[in-house]
Amino acid sequence: MFEIKKICCIGAGYVGGPTCSVIAQMCPNIKVTVVDVNEARINAWNSDTLPIYEPGLKEVVESCRGRNLFFSTSIDDAIREADLVFISVLSNPEFLAEGTAIKDLKNPDRVLIGGDDSPEGQKAVRALCAVYEHWVPKEKILTTNTWSSELSKLAANAFLAQRISSINSISALCEATGADVEEVARAIGTDQRIGNKFLKASVGFGGSCFQKDVLNLVYLCEALNLPEVARYWQQVIDMNDYQRRRFASRIIDSLFNTVTDKKIAILGFAFKKDTGDTRESSSIYISKYLMDEGAKLHIYDPKVPKEQIILDLSHPGVSEDNQVSRLVTISADPYEACDGAHALVICTEWDMFKELDYERIHKKMLKPAFIFDGRRVLDDLHNELQVIGFQIETIGKKVSAKRIPFASSCEIPKFSLQDPPVKKPRV
Repeated sequence: MFEIKKICCIGAGYVGGPTCSVIAQMCPNIKVTVVDVNEARINAWNSDTLPIYEPGLKEVVESCRGRNLFFSTSIDDAIREADLVFISVLSNPEFLAEGTAIKDLKNPDRVLIGGDDSPEGQKAVRALCAVYEHWVPKEKILTTNTWSSELSKLAANAFLAQRISSINSISALCEATGADVEEVARAIGTDQRIGNKFLKASVGFGGSCFQKDVLNLVYLCEALNLPEVARYWQQVIDMNDYQRRRFASRIIDSLFNTVTDKKIAILGFAFKKDTGDTRESSSIYISKYLMDEGAKLHIYDPKVPKEQIILDLSHPGVSEDNQVSRLVTISADPYEACDGAHALVICTEWDMFKELDYERIHKKMLKPAFIFDGRRVLDDLHNELQVIGFQIETIGKKVSAKRIPFASSCEIPKFSLQDPPVKKPRV
């Protein structure tokens, strides 16, 4: 059987970098070269400060970089030398979760390899299987035809996104009835037919994969004349958009129907904890909605650089003119962000937000001081926070007995980072 000795990966991003770093570590006899046209990104991979944050990644890279793992901009040379070329690992769909990517790569639920039925296609499939067999049990390596492989990737992410949108839809009902969505999720999650994974209500899913893959599925269905199927999956995206708009409306309504010139602390900008990735983060959407109402945002995230936050909020579909420079401040720590704020909004479930000194924060905030917990990270602290004096609003639960069921009077329009910006007439 043909043996792979040299691998080239085109694309040194969130998928290619970690995946090929783990392959290099697990296959010391294979030379792995990751190439990219972005020289700054390649320089970062070759430095002590990697271009992405992922728990355990730095240790993996340092264990084999310069030995059998290389990062380069010499794309043509790497392709010519390679026995196998990954194009951002699309030849074999990845099922990684950011924040646990290294663990997922070293101990995967399955590895899926798709190829055509030709002798050359099957030869390539067997060769790639042999690479993964260095550390993955054979029974976890699944081989399919190319269409099955690609649709499996889209369907897996669509099913996960669907579960999040489903529980988020129930969270709205819980707020209106007095139920607690966490209790509902726990009750239905104990049913073995359903299971308890991805039943965490929140301000909405983000990241590079879920929305992209669901929309790819919608596009395929429309192109193949399956409009009913397309509409079904489009609802997953629509519900996610609704949850973000609903949460932003709740902030505005709770702050006496206006946030104009009010300071609001945004805690967390990454799309989830343990990553610095902000792609399609709900924080971007919440910030956009609040900026449109004139709120002054002070944003803190432990892993997202200031430059990335400013770049995301300066996207033409998010803000216009000098809106960001006027309304956005990046804070060095959460206490600075909350100093003098009318409200703090938790948009990312970083563990550190559970450990903050909320008595200190409350003393420095304007009164009444509000907490809007978009990730349900403070559930165990509600009684303590209320004693301190906070007004607490969270997803899928009425915290205060005095609080009336939420019904938004603030209409916030939909928007998408994928849509062209809407030009507003100058007055």
